Amino acid sequence: MVEGSAFTRNDVFQMAIRVAFVSAVTYFSIKWLVNQIDPTSKSRKKAEERAREQLRKIVGLKCFFLFVNNVNWKDIAGLDHLINELRETVILPIQKRELFADSRLTQPPKGVLLHGPPGCGKTLIAKATAKEANMSFINLDVSLLTDKWYGETQKLAAAVFSLAVKLQPCIVFIDEIESFLRTRTAHDHEATAMMKTQFMSLWDGLITDNTCNVIIMGATNRPQDLDKAIQRRMPATFHVPMPNLQQREHILQLILKSEPTADDIDYARLASSTDGFSGSDLHELCRQAAVYRVRDLAREELQREQSKTNNTNSDSDEEYCDAVRPITMEDLRMSLSKLKESKIQCGSLAPGMRIELD
Repeated sequence: MVEGSAFTRNDVFQMAIRVAFVSAVTYFSIKWLVNQIDPTSKSRKKAEERAREQLRKIVGLKCFFLFVNNVNWKDIAGLDHLINELRETVILPIQKRELFADSRLTQPPKGVLLHGPPGCGKTLIAKATAKEANMSFINLDVSLLTDKWYGETQKLAAAVFSLAVKLQPCIVFIDEIESFLRTRTAHDHEATAMMKTQFMSLWDGLITDNTCNVIIMGATNRPQDLDKAIQRRMPATFHVPMPNLQQREHILQLILKSEPTADDIDYARLASSTDGFSGSDLHELCRQAAVYRVRDLAREELQREQSKTNNTNSDSDEEYCDAVRPITMEDLRMSLSKLKESKIQCGSLAPGMRIELD
């Protein structure tokens, strides 16, 4: 009786295994067959791949935006009047929001436009504004908003605004904004027109919400190309001009402040000889001058190696200095002469303009 009972339990166990195996094979066979017959299986797979790609883009946006912003007002020279206006117009209403809670007219603007010639520090001003106001800074890359699939661009734009609202107070900065939100025409592509419309619709949602601390800040050197609807949404407009004589002197002093320089550098003379130069041009001027001293050190090392090769059997009492010499006025003069030639060749500087050091 015991042996029969044991045999019965073993038989039942083997039968259960066979049933489970047959059921699994049948399930996967039917599933494979249905997927082969289903005409929408390929489209569903593509949709899943697009969803995963969309998720990667959004995660990439978040990782790209959340960086440490170390630019402050001390890194900007020659724009004190503009800095004061930004402090009074943008930063103060955000930092002292409780003082202006009873007035809608003193709320911070939801759109700020910085316009002026290229290389004058518009991007630095935007980053410094976010730093001084203790706001998150999103440097929006417009190429991340474009997608080949219909409707995905609008979803990406909505994701950017959703991220900005979650990170508020926040500044969304768009460099060269005229390339993205230029004047709409009848010849615009449907996808481009829908992206602009979606962006402006989401922007209106920020404007109508007085409790939202998100500011769209744009920079351009062609403000006339901006759409009229975008100009209306950016009431706070600031012009960043080319630096004048005094501003160029302050910029040069700021650039060379942390660099080893000789005592013969005349900042006033150098500033008067760089008429028509932007802040970016002045930075390149100092960079090339700093490279000259490194070039001289490399030449000295090459001469030392050649001297050792030629005088292998004789002792040389000549001493060499391994330290890099400081930047001199002669380095700046040579760098200025080189920049003058390049600017004249590209047409950004008139041939008769005097920028040579006297």
